[in-house]
Amino acid sequence: MSATPEIRPFTFEVTDAQLEDLRSRIQATRWSEKETVTDQSQGPQLATVQELARYWASEYDWRKIEAKLKSLPHFITEIDGLDIHFIHVRSKHENALPLIVTHGWPGSIIEQLKIIEPLTNPTAHGGSASDAFDVVIPSMPGYGFSGKPTTTGWDPQRIARAWGELMKRLGYTKYTAQGGDWGAIVTDFMGAQEPEGLVGIHTNFAGIVPPAIDAALANFQPLPAGTELSEEEQATVDELRFAYSHVYYAYLMGSRPQTLTGFADSPVALASYMIDHDAASLDLITRAFAGEDTGLTRDDVLDNITLFWLTNTGVSAARLYWENKSAFFGVKGVKLPVAVSVFPDEMYTAPKSWSEQAYPNLLHYNRVAKGGHFAAWEQPESLVDEIRTGLRWMR
Repeated sequence: MSATPEIRPFTFEVTDAQLEDLRSRIQATRWSEKETVTDQSQGPQLATVQELARYWASEYDWRKIEAKLKSLPHFITEIDGLDIHFIHVRSKHENALPLIVTHGWPGSIIEQLKIIEPLTNPTAHGGSASDAFDVVIPSMPGYGFSGKPTTTGWDPQRIARAWGELMKRLGYTKYTAQGGDWGAIVTDFMGAQEPEGLVGIHTNFAGIVPPAIDAALANFQPLPAGTELSEEEQATVDELRFAYSHVYYAYLMGSRPQTLTGFADSPVALASYMIDHDAASLDLITRAFAGEDTGLTRDDVLDNITLFWLTNTGVSAARLYWENKSAFFGVKGVKLPVAVSVFPDEMYTAPKSWSEQAYPNLLHYNRVAKGGHFAAWEQPESLVDEIRTGLRWMR
């Protein structure tokens, strides 16, 4: 892998003019008519998107999250011809275990900010010094402050190889990896590739569906003749049938990402698309903008969307779906030690039986009491506890 090994400090600036332009564009939105149903079966309801836009233009303050971001150490380095941005926070505790954490779509480094302090400074957050991690959080290619690929080929496997190079470049000879959504897929491929130094992984979006079952579900076909399922496995199959039938955003980005060019021009178009990831998350976000305390605040949602807007990465991030040729939910061939955490409102709940088959060196499996797809964002304390417990075997 050809690369420039230099690691450079990274800073960013957002001008008042950029923020005023954003507000002006939101206020100039031409609205569609109201949906013709009383539920969210046609997508985010007009009232939700209008409330999001009202708050975004009149009350939201980007400078708050900007200050949080700027309080952290940022770096950039060229790997395989592309600039990769990452946050790197070292623990004050000796023998901290290095951990690379990868976000997904429609996430970004914003998604993991709540877990940095508890992981790196556990004694201040209910843990012991022996729970400490050094944390590396990269922005995936085409996302946030990382470079935007100008040629094809940046699929999850290539990102996984780049992450191995990044950890090697940082001087880590023993480390772990964690992820959800795309981050889990990248982390699974890291586990399958076994880069030097990687000793195990933690996932909250486990790739566990047996190949024949996954192929049938992805192609909307009956399961193979003779397939026998436990009650738990059948429930997962039902969840996956629903997921494959409702990930409209994935099919569009996977086939026609350039169709989304309007994301570079309309912040409301970008926002309404990004909040419609899965039914449980959309419900969570809808309730947040209705004033409920859901674990995910209005500012959480808009911090992430605003980063996409300011970096103009709506389309470049979408291309990852086009690049991907692997099974989203399928087995990736990980032989290293694995820890699996299952959140109840995830798109699918990974059965223990399939997890044991997919990960022959499964050291930790737990069903968490509360939370959904964006675990680090919505339930950071639970995810931190799961990471500590799941990776404790790998120290």
